[in-house]
Amino acid sequence: MNLTETTQVLDTAIPVDGLRMHLSLGSGFAEDDLQDDLLSSFLRAALSAIEAQCDKILIEREFQLIATNWRDVCSLPIAPVSAISRLGILTPLSAGETAEAEDEVFDLGVLSELDLADYQLVKDSQTPKLRALNAYLPTLPTNGGVYVALTAGMASSLDDLPADLKQAVLLLAAHYYENRTDVGLSAGCMPFGVTSLIARYRNVRLGLGL
Repeated sequence: MNLTETTQVLDTAIPVDGLRMHLSLGSGFAEDDLQDDLLSSFLRAALSAIEAQCDKILIEREFQLIATNWRDVCSLPIAPVSAISRLGILTPLSAGETAEAEDEVFDLGVLSELDLADYQLVKDSQTPKLRALNAYLPTLPTNGGVYVALTAGMASSLDDLPADLKQAVLLLAAHYYENRTDVGLSAGCMPFGVTSLIARYRNVRLGLGL
């Protein structure tokens, strides 16, 4: 399974003004924007770290999923998913066969689109699913796969996130900023305040005996 981002978080979705205020940095000066690139990089790093901890996509963007079986597609690997824009079967080219000029070719083959009207996105905050309305899924070609283009994310911008998640991103970005010269921090170091704020958003995992 290969999941990749096809669009990135826009700078307008993670404005640095909130972080600047959180850090109590001076304002009203001609040089106010000198640290904007640095603040933006820490906001992006904090966003990525919290997404990894929560198993959630916070800021909405586009993704592409290529899988070799329906199992990885029927239970989508990211959440929350708001829409599926394209779905198709990937058919490998035979030896000596060349693609047509209008074909879309991926690692697993040429894309043949499926009718989205025959499928339903079952939205879920932890494990969204793709369901065939005809009660069956088409057979995949040998060495072929499935292609899915989807939109995932909890909000369109940092300001639209739930207050606790927004605060967690700002706290972690501030932590990165204030410790930017410290190379002794342990890998994956995250302040307790951040972990407590994001705790309720983490996926529930049940193990033996639970």
